[in-house]
Amino acid sequence: MSDLTRRQALKIGAAGAGGALLPLPWTATAQADSVAPPQVLAANDLALWYDEGAGTDWLRALPIGNGRLGAMVFGNVDTERLQLNEDTVWAGGPHDPSNTRGAAALAEIRRLVNANQWTQAQDLINQTMMGNPGGQLAYQTVGNLRLAFGSASGASQHNRTLDLTTATATTSYVLGGIRYQREVFASAPDQVIAMRLTADRSNSISFTATFDSPQRTTVSSPDGTTIGLDGVSGSQEGVSGQVRFLALANATVSGGTVSSSGGTLRVTNATSVALLISIGSSYVNYRNVGGDYGGIARQRLSAARAYSYDQLRSRHVADYQSLFGRVTLDLGRTSAADQTTDVRIAQHNSVNDPQFSALLFQFGRYLLISSSRPGTQPANLQGIWNDSLTPSWDSKYTINANLPMNYWPANTTNLAECHNPVFDMVRDLSVAGARTAQVQYGAGGWVTHHNTDAWRATAVVDGAFWGMWQTGGAWLSTLIWDHYLFNGDVEFLRTNYPAMKGAAQFFLDTLVTEPTLGYLVTNPSNSPELSHHANASVCAGPTMDNQILRDLFDGVARASEILNVDSTFRAQVRATRDRLAPMKIGSRGNIMEWLYDWVETEPNHRHISHLYGLAPSNQITKRGTPQLFEAARKTLALRGDDGTGWSLAWKINFWARMEEGKRAHDLIRYLATTARLAPNMFDLHPPFQIDGNFGATAGIAEMLLQSHIGELHILPALPPAWPSGRVTGLRARGGHTVSITWASGAATEVLVRPDRAGTVRLRSRFLTGTVSVVDTADGTSPRVTRIESDLVEVTVQAGRTYRVSSTGVATPTLEQSFTNAGISNDSNTNVANFDGNGASLSAQALAQAGASPGGTVSRNGVNFRWPNVSPGTADNAIASGQTIGVSGTGSTLGFLVTGTYGAVSGTGTVVYADGTRQTFTLSTPDWYGGPQSGATAAIVSAYQNRPNNARQATVACIYYVGVALQSKAVTQVVLPNISARPAANVPTMHVFAIAIGS
Repeated sequence: MSDLTRRQALKIGAAGAGGALLPLPWTATAQADSVAPPQVLAANDLALWYDEGAGTDWLRALPIGNGRLGAMVFGNVDTERLQLNEDTVWAGGPHDPSNTRGAAALAEIRRLVNANQWTQAQDLINQTMMGNPGGQLAYQTVGNLRLAFGSASGASQHNRTLDLTTATATTSYVLGGIRYQREVFASAPDQVIAMRLTADRSNSISFTATFDSPQRTTVSSPDGTTIGLDGVSGSQEGVSGQVRFLALANATVSGGTVSSSGGTLRVTNATSVALLISIGSSYVNYRNVGGDYGGIARQRLSAARAYSYDQLRSRHVADYQSLFGRVTLDLGRTSAADQTTDVRIAQHNSVNDPQFSALLFQFGRYLLISSSRPGTQPANLQGIWNDSLTPSWDSKYTINANLPMNYWPANTTNLAECHNPVFDMVRDLSVAGARTAQVQYGAGGWVTHHNTDAWRATAVVDGAFWGMWQTGGAWLSTLIWDHYLFNGDVEFLRTNYPAMKGAAQFFLDTLVTEPTLGYLVTNPSNSPELSHHANASVCAGPTMDNQILRDLFDGVARASEILNVDSTFRAQVRATRDRLAPMKIGSRGNIMEWLYDWVETEPNHRHISHLYGLAPSNQITKRGTPQLFEAARKTLALRGDDGTGWSLAWKINFWARMEEGKRAHDLIRYLATTARLAPNMFDLHPPFQIDGNFGATAGIAEMLLQSHIGELHILPALPPAWPSGRVTGLRARGGHTVSITWASGAATEVLVRPDRAGTVRLRSRFLTGTVSVVDTADGTSPRVTRIESDLVEVTVQAGRTYRVSSTGVATPTLEQSFTNAGISNDSNTNVANFDGNGASLSAQALAQAGASPGGTVSRNGVNFRWPNVSPGTADNAIASGQTIGVSGTGSTLGFLVTGTYGAVSGTGTVVYADGTRQTFTLSTPDWYGGPQSGATAAIVSAYQNRPNNARQATVACIYYVGVALQSKAVTQVVLPNISARPAANVPTMHVFAIAIGS
């Protein structure tokens, strides 16, 4: 993939569909006998895995990170490459790009815009308003640590995984009869990257390790077990590189020897090796690069060496899981999850693979935890993962879409701490942007435009067509208010209110009256990166600006009320807000993108900025603004579904807000292709941009729970592809933690835990019947008021958990859930189909085995009622995640169950009356040719029926499986989500009876 600056890319017209930036096409072929490795299954399929190394392809390597340090792990047999990043290693150094010529030219620029002389206005902006330099500076790589092991000839059983539940990358293989394994993680508690190398034969590990880098560096051997890489960041745009860095790698061996000389680390005949990597940077903040980078690197390495590898790993996993484990998502599993991750991407649009959506969701959460922690830099255009000195678009922060999108999932998916670096950045920008506001606009407050970098540059860059956009700081400031809506933390609001106020002050000083329409408008500005006439993007008062300013002004006014400050300023803000241009519907039935009903020059442009009011804002809603809502739908239709990776991700959010689950899921499928996801699941613009990953995660959360209009909307955009499932731990505005269980496309149970006392409104179609709300701690019922047919208001106390269900429709019994016609009559074998190929159980053979319709079947002390059905009638439920009503108290939950096409296994859940849940694994052998090991044979049928009145003398078997229960009342059982229906060669689990026994 070529390395291009943003301006180079834009000059060659590649910022749209990205034709010139397209990476080489990649493919992957499914394996007929593929089975997910045990470690992947142990992680509940929340792992990326591959059966070969990454080779030299960076987009096949696996990312690890601790917020500050990042590495791409390649996992080859003969070599291991760790491509290293530290989040403050950026080209250049502190500088002020503000252009002092800007303010004097502003009046003429505005006159030209008002006279519809847009290209002339752009020319004048390019001459007088551009930053100095005219571009920003790039995020850069530290370099590589390479381990050389020797020949890979004869290697087999190669397995490479990234376990999202432990944030650990693992490579294993067999070579020369020895199994080797490498495990790598990036520790946040100890601020090192740690690797352990092991072998199942003593004294079998030998390698050399060296650093290299495209930066200006020197290598060294500080002591007999350590190597070092000392360097300085690159120069760019005429600004000399000033960030010094030191990387250290230290080896501790068990068995064998280790030595270091001349910058090469040598390990010989070791049994196991612990390798620790520490990196220090001289970057202190955007104005100071005088930090003790060497001391930082050495101190962190020394501190980490005081722990054993197992202790380091334990500390890392505990820290990581305290964040990652807050949210779970189960959408069911099919055999598609038994393929390698690259195959799953390549075939996603041709198979049923609901678990991939869960994997994509959790991968985004993993990336945010790994690239954004308190005290670090925010996640940039590539998170923290970049192997270049001149990455595409400089791998910086693009504010007109990408940086805000990176943080859309932070609150909703319960990662609020990971949001902190953005607020640190906004406070920096409020200082740096104050000078830009003064010298380029003659204004108070502060401003930043469509990009920034580690140096908090705030001026116009990349040319007027793209960069003359004033509302970057305003959008970032709206994140402060939205974050407060989730956490209700008044001290957080007090700390960040000055930045919000400064952003608003800039616009109070700079908004001007549009001469024809009379509205207060931004001038000059643009609707991001899209021309309204040939070669002209600059305009006055684009719709997105007005939407952002409404949110900013509303947030600032409300914050000032809560903090009881600035009443005069508050009144001024509200008065100014009322003079902004309203959203209007154009001649095509669409939301107008500009003040005038212009037709965009690129009908399918990647940006749909004027729908900011739909998402992430709440200015366009289905029930509150129905005409604008329909106009938003028309706008989406006109733009089309195609787009760059991040654009598709934003569209997932749009369609979720439209409450159209199938369309939102269609966009997930469009994203999950080889054109838009790399083999390692990185989002491709193309090239790699991480915002598509974060936007997809946010969009999936929006499909399951929305809270942007003062109510919790449960499953607002559930697609048919996810008929049953469960999500836990999502966060909602107002301070609520929410878990949802659903079956057959409808919620069956909602758990709400509020942070604050008061009332909460819940909307869902499952609430149209009689609503039951119970405090799970003591069984009491709070006050419930019906507002609309599907909207209720509940009075709640802080810290309590409330179980919400609808008694209008009772949870179905197993008999009510029977969906498969499994029994046939010996005289008519065509009335049933059990396995997808027409084979069926014979009613007569079952009766001979003691299974008579309506009769009792006793196995292992549990008494079951055999289904009272006649041949040709549905007699069993196919386990597809449905919730079954089961009541009683006992020590054992028993199943009469069997599988088709091999042994079948999945995770089910027991729901107790007190609201607690118990998961269990339900496994059963195949019915064909029974009995088989893996369960107790309960009913052995002597023969099977086949189509066209054929009878086959092959036994069939139904098995007994028991699950140990807690000694309390059961109300429901959630079956495993394995298969939607019987189909030839598709593993399916059939449940005939469920009972509780003592």
